[in-house]
Amino acid sequence: MKKFFESLSNVWKIEELKNRILVTLGLLLVYRFGAHVTLPGIDATQLTGLAGQTKEGIGSILDMFTGGAFSKASVFALGIMPYISASIVVQLMGIAIPYLQKLQSDGESGRKKINQITRWLTIGITLVQGPTYIYNLYRTLPSNAFLLGFNSFEFLFSSVVILVTGTIFAMWLGEKITDKGIGNGISLLIMVGILARFPQAFIQEFTTRVTNNNGGLMLLVIEVIIWMLVIISCVLLVMAVRKIPVQYARRTTSGDFEQDMMGGNRQWIPLKLNASGVMPIIFAQAIMFIPAAVAGLSKSETSQTIVSAFSDIFGFWYNFVFASLIVIFTFFYTAITVPTNKMSDDLKRSGGFIPGVRPGAETSDYLDKVMSLITFPGSLFLALIAVFPAIVVSLMDVQQSWAMFFGGTSLIIMVGVAIDTMQQINSYLLNKHYDGLMKSGKNRKAVA
Repeated sequence: MKKFFESLSNVWKIEELKNRILVTLGLLLVYRFGAHVTLPGIDATQLTGLAGQTKEGIGSILDMFTGGAFSKASVFALGIMPYISASIVVQLMGIAIPYLQKLQSDGESGRKKINQITRWLTIGITLVQGPTYIYNLYRTLPSNAFLLGFNSFEFLFSSVVILVTGTIFAMWLGEKITDKGIGNGISLLIMVGILARFPQAFIQEFTTRVTNNNGGLMLLVIEVIIWMLVIISCVLLVMAVRKIPVQYARRTTSGDFEQDMMGGNRQWIPLKLNASGVMPIIFAQAIMFIPAAVAGLSKSETSQTIVSAFSDIFGFWYNFVFASLIVIFTFFYTAITVPTNKMSDDLKRSGGFIPGVRPGAETSDYLDKVMSLITFPGSLFLALIAVFPAIVVSLMDVQQSWAMFFGGTSLIIMVGVAIDTMQQINSYLLNKHYDGLMKSGKNRKAVA
C-alpha cells in the first residue's frame, strides 16, 4: 500500500500527465455543473413529481446514467446516452452495410468519417428523444411549473434545441477528455454521473438501517462487505483472460550460429472471458424498455399485467428476461467484435502457430471454439452481476437506490472505466521510468 501511494505521488512529477489530469477534472466539473442547470421556462421548485418518478423503476436507471440530470429537468437531461445509442447502431450497421465496412478498414481517415456519421446520428436520436422528454414533463409536472405557459410552442421548441445542444456539448466534452485528458472521455462522463448518486444512496441506506433501527449498523457492515466482494468479482470478470500458447518459427541470425525466436515477444494470445464488456447489458436494457411501452398502448388486463411486470426492475420476470437477453447478446456481440479469422491470418503472416493446430482455417475454428467455451461462463457471470441488485433487494431489503450499486450496468461501467483509467496513468508512469500504479517494484532508472 505504501508503494502504491508513492507511485501515486509520482503522477504529479510528470508535467504532461499532471496537465492531462487537471484538464480532465476541469471538464468533468463543467459537465457536473451543467447537470444542475434547469431548462429555461421551468420552475425548479416544482420538480418534486419528476424526482419521485425517478426514485425507482426504469426512471431510476435513466436518472443514474445522466447523473441526476434527468430528474432535475437539466440542460443535460438526456446526457450522453443518445451518443451511446448512435455508436451502437453504427457498429451494428457496420456488419451489414459495405460502405461502413470499407470505412472500418480505411484506418484513421475511415475512423474520422465513422465518427462524423455517429455525431449526425446522435443529433437525429436526440431530436426524437427531446420531444419525448418534454412530453413526459407535461405529464409529470403541474401546469404552474411551466413559466412560459403549459404546452406553449416557445417552450417546446427552445427546450428541444437546448436538449440537443446539451447532448452535443456533452459529446464534445467527452471527445476533449479523450484528446486532451487521460482518455476514455465518454466512459468517464457516464462513470462520474453514476458516482454522483453514490453518496446520497449510501446516506439513505445508513439512515434506514441505523437511524430507523432497521437492522442496525451490523447489517450495514455486512452489506458493505458484500458490495466489496461484488466489486472484486467484477474486476476478475473484466481482467480474466484465457491464454492461448503461440510458437513462432525459428530463424537463424548472423553471428556464431546463434538462433533466436523471431516474430514478437508475446508468446500467447489473450482471449478475454468477457470480451463484450458492458455492451450486452446495454443492449438488453434497451430491449427491456419495449414490452412495457408497447403493452401500455392497450388497456386490456393482459397488457396491464405486462406493464406491471416489466416496469418493476426488481421483479422476477423482468430480471429473468433481462438475464436471458444478456446471455444471448453476449454471444452475439462477441461473435461480431472478436475477429478470429483476422487473428488467424495475422498469426500466419507473422510466422506463428498454435501448437497442435494447423495454421489457417483450422486455427480460426480453434479460436472460435475456445471463444465460445469461455464466453458461456462469462455470459452467465455477467448476467448474475446484472440481476444482483434485485437479489439483494429481495433477500436483504436493501434500499433500491443503494442496491443499484451492487451490480448491473452501473457497477460494470465503474469497474471497467476505473481499470482503463489506471492503465492509462500506469503507461505514463512506466514510460517515465516510475513504478506503475498496478505493479509494485523499485523505481526504474532511465537507460542511457
